[in-house]
Amino acid sequence: MTRGYFGIGVEGISKPMNVGNLLRSAHAFGASFFFTGCPEVDVRAMQASDTSGAFDNIPFYNFEKPEDLLLPHQTSLVAVELLEDAVELPSFRHPKSAVYVLGPELGNVSPAMLARCDYSIKIPMKFCINVGVAGALVMYDRLLSMGRFADRPVHAGGPDRFSPQQLKKGQMVNHLARQCRTE
Repeated sequence: MTRGYFGIGVEGISKPMNVGNLLRSAHAFGASFFFTGCPEVDVRAMQASDTSGAFDNIPFYNFEKPEDLLLPHQTSLVAVELLEDAVELPSFRHPKSAVYVLGPELGNVSPAMLARCDYSIKIPMKFCINVGVAGALVMYDRLLSMGRFADRPVHAGGPDRFSPQQLKKGQMVNHLARQCRTE
């Protein structure tokens, strides 16, 4: 289990199914809370695409303007935007405690919200994608990078079950000899 927490939300969203998709993904990835800011839709309409019961399982907040978003102490606000000077997601070290904000489908995070952000990150791609997919990619990257899983192996496939660190010097020779005979 990793330390810290994260919340995720959207600002200025206009399509309830997209935000419902993101909310469902937030629930699946273990978000501590979800929020909307200045939504242009009936937020409760997004429940139609939330088949996981996220509204019953994670806190949901709605705010009218960027300055209304209250963050816990020592929490970083991270904008997910396709901006020229944003850090590319594979090169970004996620803060232990973070809140991610994505912009609307046909626009960007507002200048007022962007001014509040500690970081801005972008997914390296040719053009913008669906807000639900973008949010899921960020949460997946956070999950991978927060140290909960073994490093990827050098060769194709998953981690080896054999761990040389667990063997004594004499056992290593026997194991390797046995492995060579079976190949």
